[in-house]
Amino acid sequence: MKEYQTITEVSGPLVFAEVDEPVGYDEIVEIETPDGETLRGQVLESSEGIVSIQVFEGTGGIDRNASVRFLGETMKMPVTEDLLGRVLDGSGNPIDGGPEIVPDKRQDIVGEAINPYSREYPEEFIQTGVSAIDGMNTLVRGQKLPIFSGSGLPHNELALQIARQATVPEEEATGDDDEGSEFAVIFGAMGITAEEANEFMEDFERTGALERSVVFMNLADDPAVERQVTPRLVLTTAEYLAFEKDYHVLVILTDMTNYCEALREIGAAREEVPGRRGYPGYMYTDLAQLYERAGRIEGREGSVTQIPILTMPGDDDTHPIPDLTGYITEGQIVMDRDLNSQGIEPPINVLPSLSRLMDDGIGEGLTREDHGDVSDQMYAAYAEGEDLRDLVNIVGREALSERDNKFLDFADRFEQEFVQQGYQTNRSIDETLEIGWDLLSMLPKEALNRIDEDLIEEHYREDAGEEAEAVSAD
Repeated sequence: MKEYQTITEVSGPLVFAEVDEPVGYDEIVEIETPDGETLRGQVLESSEGIVSIQVFEGTGGIDRNASVRFLGETMKMPVTEDLLGRVLDGSGNPIDGGPEIVPDKRQDIVGEAINPYSREYPEEFIQTGVSAIDGMNTLVRGQKLPIFSGSGLPHNELALQIARQATVPEEEATGDDDEGSEFAVIFGAMGITAEEANEFMEDFERTGALERSVVFMNLADDPAVERQVTPRLVLTTAEYLAFEKDYHVLVILTDMTNYCEALREIGAAREEVPGRRGYPGYMYTDLAQLYERAGRIEGREGSVTQIPILTMPGDDDTHPIPDLTGYITEGQIVMDRDLNSQGIEPPINVLPSLSRLMDDGIGEGLTREDHGDVSDQMYAAYAEGEDLRDLVNIVGREALSERDNKFLDFADRFEQEFVQQGYQTNRSIDETLEIGWDLLSMLPKEALNRIDEDLIEEHYREDAGEEAEAVSAD
């Protein structure tokens, strides 16, 4: 262990020290202040003669008389199956008053990249219980599917609903026997307020979701540097449970915008040349290191599925954070401010939303054979209804044809009956598709040009159109 008293500068969350021996990148550091307090940090940059260290607990109390010890190892996460049901802070320390964690092993938080040759293609359905996701933008095991939200929108409520309701359908069939893999949720919160943290914990405890979850909490008043560590601790725990204990793990990370703001703060302290809107030029690479840790490995039962949540500054989907996230991930779920103002819960706009792996995760043997056709037809009908809403503002509803009016009614009912379900309602995929058929049966059969004729004969409700007309007349 090397120890120095050669601190030359303290700048924001960074400490700079002179060294006379090589120091490894990402090496863990202990800094002892003159008051006897020991702080932890990590080597951020190492060059000949000087290193920069990011301090997790903040640099308060550190001066030139502080001692710096380099421990000769990178940061590791103590992992064990007993982490399920526990609440940890952003640095991985228990904060729930429970016993000390006795780990099975300690794993490097940087993780190991999955060999592309060994990756198994994601194509197995995860049921979230949310119709706008399950029916229209299906999540599959091993996928990374972000939620694009905005300031003030209820993304936290949606995150809790998914954490509470998400299941692997096989689990219902196999129960707890050894043939089926178990399901776990790892929830990583970054930069949230104490009020939000209390809401999360109350919901986890009230619903019993905590029993199958591991919660990491980094609060808004915690050091920004800690936010760089939190998602890596989350994903290290997920990889252990998935690839060594055969769990299907759903990772929810909120809020990635706070994580990227921490990157920008540290970049400014290092006096780096900024990229777009002041964010570091390497932000794409940094985000990819996190998102690409989702997936499945051939020969392993478990999987890691990611739902990162980010708030788009100014609701701008061209902002660097959602823009880069969209390049790396496999689609996006978009929350809409107009739907939220109408009281739609959850306010998911299915038109700009997308799940690129959906086609491989639905259909016969996975959900229902009519899933893909129903989804395509509802998407097309809702899009046509949205276009007609713009036309109504110009010419009035009376100028439209009977067919156009049915599509307008469809768009209204789609929002009020399919998307709208509240945050406490858990719908099975069968319930979601049955609602879809109820809505599609409002339209003439000849308008259902994206559905196989045999499926129309089997599921179309002849009386649904009459009921819709009666509701419209009322």
